[in-house]
Parts: sequence; C-alpha cells; structure tokens
Amino acid sequence: MTTQDDATATNVEKLNENLAKVEQLSQRLIQALAARKPANPTLNSPSQDLFAKAATSYWSEMLEHPGKIYEQQLEYWGKSVHHFLDAQTAILRGGVTSAEQDDAPDPLAGDKRFANPLWDSHPFFKYVKRQYALNAQSIEQILAEIDEDLPEKDRKRLDYFAHQIIDMMSPTNFLGTNPDALERAVATEGESLVQGLENLIADLEANDGEMVVRLVDENAFALGENIATAPGEVVYRNRMMELIQYAPATDQVHATPLVIFPPWINKYYILDLKPENSLIRWITEQGYTLFVVSWVNPDASYADVGIEDYVEEGFLTAIREVKAITGEKQVNTVGYCIAGTTLHMVLALMARRGDKSVKSATFFTALTDFSEQGEFTPFLHDDFIDGIEEEVAAQGVLRSFIMGRTMSFLRSRDLVYQPAVRKYMMGEAPPAFDLLYWNGDGSNLPARMAVQYLRGLCQRNEFVEGGFDLGGERVHIRDVKIPLMSVTCETDHIAAWKDCYRGFQQTGSRDRTFIVSESGHIAGIVNPPAKKKYGHYTNDDLSGTADDWMAGATRHDGSWWPRWEAWLAKRSGRMVPARTVGDAAHPPLAPAPGTYVRKKAST
Repeated sequence: MTTQDDATATNVEKLNENLAKVEQLSQRLIQALAARKPANPTLNSPSQDLFAKAATSYWSEMLEHPGKIYEQQLEYWGKSVHHFLDAQTAILRGGVTSAEQDDAPDPLAGDKRFANPLWDSHPFFKYVKRQYALNAQSIEQILAEIDEDLPEKDRKRLDYFAHQIIDMMSPTNFLGTNPDALERAVATEGESLVQGLENLIADLEANDGEMVVRLVDENAFALGENIATAPGEVVYRNRMMELIQYAPATDQVHATPLVIFPPWINKYYILDLKPENSLIRWITEQGYTLFVVSWVNPDASYADVGIEDYVEEGFLTAIREVKAITGEKQVNTVGYCIAGTTLHMVLALMARRGDKSVKSATFFTALTDFSEQGEFTPFLHDDFIDGIEEEVAAQGVLRSFIMGRTMSFLRSRDLVYQPAVRKYMMGEAPPAFDLLYWNGDGSNLPARMAVQYLRGLCQRNEFVEGGFDLGGERVHIRDVKIPLMSVTCETDHIAAWKDCYRGFQQTGSRDRTFIVSESGHIAGIVNPPAKKKYGHYTNDDLSGTADDWMAGATRHDGSWWPRWEAWLAKRSGRMVPARTVGDAAHPPLAPAPGTYVRKKAST
C-alpha cells in the first residue's frame, strides 16, 4: 500500500469517526426539540383563502388565454429538458460545458449565494443552479400575470410568501447541493458537519426548541462591561420601567433635561453599545442632563398591560420624575420607533389635558400614519392578527422570538438562510458583533398592548383618522403643536421614511424639521460623527409629497447628530452647573445599565 493510500484510509477513518459523532448528538437534538413550545400555527402562513383567490385568478386567466398558459408551460418543459441534456453532454465530455451553455445569460450572476466556481464549472451544480433559476422565474411570471382583480394587499401578500418559497428552496440551503458545504466537509474529514450540528443543537437549547438562528457569539459581550458602559444610575423604578440618569460629562449643562424613550420591543442599549458608537455618551458630552428609560421585559403577569399603562406609568411618570429631580418645569423628549409613535400620542394627550411639561420632541424612525403598511402588509391581515390574539391569549405575551422571526424573514436571505448555512452546514462560529448581540436580545410584548397596537394603530389607523382613545381622551395627531423633529432613514424597511413623512405632515405643529439619514433603521440612527460614514438630507418645505421633498432636499456629508444638537440647544435653555445624579428623594438604586435590561425574553 502506498503512502497516498495510507493517507486516504486515515482521512476516511476520521470522516467515519466524525459521522459517528453525529449519531451521538442526535439524542441531544431530540431532547431540545421536545422542549419546544411552538407559536400558534396560524402565524406560520396565510389563510388558505389567499391561495384560493390566487388559484381562482390564475384559472380565470387560463380560461381567457389558454394558448398563452400552454405556451409558458411548454417553454418551461423545454428549458428543463435542455438543462438536463446539457448536463449529460458535459459529463460525457469530462465536465467541459458547451460554448452554447457558456453564452447563455445567467439570471443569478452576482448572487453571492452562488459565488463558488463549481456552480458554473461542474455539470451537476450548474444544472441545479440553472433549474433553480428557471423555477424561480416561472413562479415570478405566474405572479406577474395573476388577474388584476386580486386586491393589491392580497397581491403583496402572495408576492411575499411566493418569494419566501423561492428563497427557502435555494439549492444552497441543502447539503447535497451546496458545494461550499461539501468541500468543507471533505476538507475537515466531516468535522464541519459535527460542529454544525453542535451549533444547531445549541441554538435549539438556547431557545426552548425553537429554530432561531443566533447570529452572534453571545459569550463575547457582557452588559456593563464591554457594552452599555456609559456611567449612570437608576434613580427611579416601577413595574414598567427603570429611569436611568447618566453622569454629566461637562462642567455645565443646559437647564432643560432630555428624556429618551427607546422602543420596548428591544433593549435601550442600542444607544450605548461601544463607547465610540454611543449616542448616550455623545449627548452627555454636548452638555445635557440625560435620562433614558429602560423598559421591563414583561412576562405573563403583564398580560393585561395596555398602551395606556406604558403612557401613564412609563412616559408621564418618567417626565414627572425628571422634572422633580432637576427642578425644571419642562423637559425635551425623544421617542424611538414604537416609542416615538407612542410619544406622539402622549403629546396629544398632554395637549388635551393642558399639560405643558414637554418643550420639544424628536422622533427616531417613528410611524404615525399606517395607511400604507409597506413590507408588513403580509402580517397585518385578520388571519395573522387573529392568530396573534390566540397566541397572546395562551401565553400572556407576544413572545420575542415571534417578532424577531417576522423581522428576519423580511430579509430572509441575509438574516435566516445564509447564517443558517454558515453555522449548521459549514460549522462556522458566529462573529462577535455588538449590534447583532443587541438584535438577538429582544423583549416580549404584553398581550393587551400587542393587540391594541396591531388593531387600533396598524389596522384601523385611528391616531390619524378618527382618533385613538387614550387616558379618557380621544387623541389625534393634529393635537400636537410643540416644536418637533423627525429623523428617518433612507433604506429603513421597518419604518419607511416616506410613511414617516406622511404622518409627520399631519401634526398640528408649525415648528417642524424633517431629516432623512442615509442607511437603515439602526445604522442610520447610530451614526456617530467621528466615523464620517453616512450623510443626511434636509428640506424645510414639507408641503408636497415625499418624492417632492426628496427632489428638493439638500444632501449633507456626515451624521445628522450635530444638526439635531444645534436644533435641541436652542430649545434647552441657559447653561447651569452640571447636576449630580439623583437627589434625596431619588437615591441611586443600581448602576447603569440597571436590572430590567438584564432579563432575557421568554420563548
């Protein structure tokens, strides 16, 4: 036996040993799956009515234009057979493709899923790739030709779910048709498959059997140690929130304090990741007394908590306590995402009550007009929200993983399938990335609040139409008349800037400033000036459409933070000596980042 034969035998032996480990891991996999508490099945797909409508529409088209349908089918069959024959011919030629094949246009050119050269040089993989592209094109063609009588919202939903199927069925998602994974398995004698299964089981165990792809090395970060490290103290706590006052970074500060209300869907420390990215640190360095609300991560005992509880025990209480600590009669406020939506309603309620405690408000990526639902259209029909009502009735909360899964599938290639391939088939360790760590550290939503938000705001759009009942008042967006600024993000797929603009136009304020930052929902907001990364757009004319606004806007290099701070400074009063944290009635209860932020969401 030759030395090469010995090496081959050794490699095969190692491969068999690693494959045997897979069998040993199967018991852990079964145990992890046994712990699963699945979400209501209605949340996994739309009602059959949608597909029935689509099928009826397609059948009507077929009856009206039968020749066209048959022509499409024959074209599909013909191309499929040609793909097979081309692959057979290439195999007979020893793997060499024909010139005719090489000249054919590649609809997947530039798709990073198919970057491996084998997709274009190996007859088998080339056949699989070409057939996948053909299948995807055929589905998209059917979608494009469904009768126009199908309502637009149904068309959007059908398009979404059809493309989910297209992305799910990509050959890169399966070991036998993924050359990268197969090459890695051979190169590592099967170790990559064992490690991938270990990664899969670890994710299942961490999420009570739910298939949630963890995108980051969670052991790389610790709150208060290498993220969320801005110095401060919790100075007030109730069942809804902890109020953190941050230590001053300057000898003098503006008299009017600033209160930030982050979204309670996620943890507040997106505003305080690494020191160089921390908006919280930057604000204190500009000379402001800063308070930030850290919301409780609710469990089933919060099932009956509604938006009015967040308003009374969160927003209004925080404003009251900040005034008491600083001795000021007014505060400036910031609301991010859903907290921005709610802050707008709080301001309307305060206007109705004659409460002038808020001097100005800034909204980060905050929707108020839900008449256009954008990419969330598939999830805001009755069948899905009926399913959510059943889910929260059983659980007491809308569990974080359901919301996280929904957000991820809006970008399924980048946030679901490709990370899963890297972790579970390639056996790669996830990166140590602070933003992804925060993204995976979600919060639950109380049952009542979730339904109020989905029904009253998202579906019925009450705040900008008939009015939203809150705190004994019917509040409307036009009630808000204090100075306002709205900061939105150009590529935001959660709160599209055009939708934010449409709502912002309807406020009653005459002092309004609107900004569009480059980038998305997070990166467009967490955009420190020192990095000189993303620019922003401004335009004082808010009279036209969103497209009109952008056409007349001026682009500025760099972050919007300094522009906002200049606006805020004019509304923040004189300079006074920096304040100590808390007072006799508000002694420090815990150092920042506090205790509520450390509670993990239930699954």
